[in-house]
Amino acid sequence: MSAISNTFSQRLLAALVLGSMLVLGGCSENEQSSSEPNADDTQASRAPDKIRFTTNWFAEAEHGGFYEAKANGLYQNAHLDVTIAMGGPQVNTLQLLLAGKTDFVMGYGIEAINAVSKGLPVVVVAAMFQKDPQCILAHPEVNSLADLNGKPIAVASYAQSTFWPWLESRYGYTGDQKQPYTFSVAPFIANPDLSQQGYVTSEPYAVQQQADFTPKIFLFADNGYPPYATTITTTRDMVENHPNVVQRFVDASIKGWDAYFQDPTAGNKLIQQDNPDMNDGQLAFGIDKIKEYKLVTGGDAAGGHIGIMTDARWEKTFDFMRDVGMVDADLDYKQAYTLEFLGGGNTPD
Repeated sequence: MSAISNTFSQRLLAALVLGSMLVLGGCSENEQSSSEPNADDTQASRAPDKIRFTTNWFAEAEHGGFYEAKANGLYQNAHLDVTIAMGGPQVNTLQLLLAGKTDFVMGYGIEAINAVSKGLPVVVVAAMFQKDPQCILAHPEVNSLADLNGKPIAVASYAQSTFWPWLESRYGYTGDQKQPYTFSVAPFIANPDLSQQGYVTSEPYAVQQQADFTPKIFLFADNGYPPYATTITTTRDMVENHPNVVQRFVDASIKGWDAYFQDPTAGNKLIQQDNPDMNDGQLAFGIDKIKEYKLVTGGDAAGGHIGIMTDARWEKTFDFMRDVGMVDADLDYKQAYTLEFLGGGNTPD
């Protein structure tokens, strides 16, 4: 298995390390004038708005809709000149965002609420994944997450500030179950008593390439884990001063995901240009799992509402974080998101 496959789950770790951030707000140095075009003829008379979008990991199927939007000219049609920059284990996306080095980042719900609790002007404007792809991989004889109570589970250190408190509160897991996670599936394959964290779109593929069994996959989201994932996250300054740019980027990205599901060829070509280690088999597996688990099209997104978010879903995420002591009860968590860019047919009936 490649080093990329071995370290897929570090994407959350990279996103969680906020570091010493420069709370500057505002658009990136590539941003055009603060004036917004208000009509098609106005847009046609000026250069496209330059936008930098930073993902949460090396290019992969989980980013497919964004790459498809670029490959198929959907961003260009929206009068945007979009650069997609890869994230990775050493890339602090929120720091880049708040320092004005990028305009949008790929994030997730817990991250945004945590950022707001620290006073950072971060705003989620859309959620491409209705379900977080985080899961536990177990051996074939395990039938449920409840069966793993008291048994060893390999998890990374960041689990304590994301999904582990949820597992403790819902299933009674305890800290002594946690085993070090080496970002490899080899210990899991070798030890029939061990389970491990993973993404439904990647680690199961690695197991299938190396083991003589198919692992059981327990997606947290299908068991009540509430956060959105693969969000489009920006700054409050961008939302307030460049809403037209935000709207066009959101709309074109939603169209990109729809196009990617119809034919991922163009998007995958760009993905592999950015990340040559991403092979055809892994891409196909990732797409299949995104569709199988309805990561993009499930829940409120059913019926063509890709990208949708709801107040009720954000409230559930906050309630979980409050109940397990991750944030204060009086936090104004609604500062972490806005629904204003999700009209135009992207609101459930």
